[in-house]
Amino acid sequence: MALRAAFLAALPLMAVAFTAAPAHAEPPAQGGIEVILNQARILKMSRPAATVIIGNPAVADATVHDANTIVLTGQAFGRTNIVVLDQGGAPIFDEQISVSRDQLATVRIYRRSIIETLSCDPYCESAYQTPAEIESTRERARVNAMFEENADADLF
Repeated sequence: MALRAAFLAALPLMAVAFTAAPAHAEPPAQGGIEVILNQARILKMSRPAATVIIGNPAVADATVHDANTIVLTGQAFGRTNIVVLDQGGAPIFDEQISVSRDQLATVRIYRRSIIETLSCDPYCESAYQTPAEIESTRERARVNAMFEENADADLF
């Protein structure tokens, strides 16, 4: 029984060991490739790429530097994927991309529905906000104001 449990526990590790993975600058994170908003990440392919497909180009952009080097740039927060095909149409690379903010140099201040993000490297200043962040903040403020009006009306 213990031998069977050890074998079952080792199965996922064996599957990873025998899976052919393309070479790239850094191994992908457990949830895929992590890219910081407005920063670039280099991917090295194991063989020449002919076609690069990004699931949602609004989230991440791919630029082909040469046949074996692709540069990913985080465009907006979210998740998408990248698929790279060779000249014959065979997949070289297929991975999830997660675009997020650099959490190490960022401070977020929450005032009810208003969220202010500061980039603190080395001094804290207002951070760049995507149009989606700006619209989300406005919508939260509108909904909260609506609830506050209804709460005030219930008091009288």
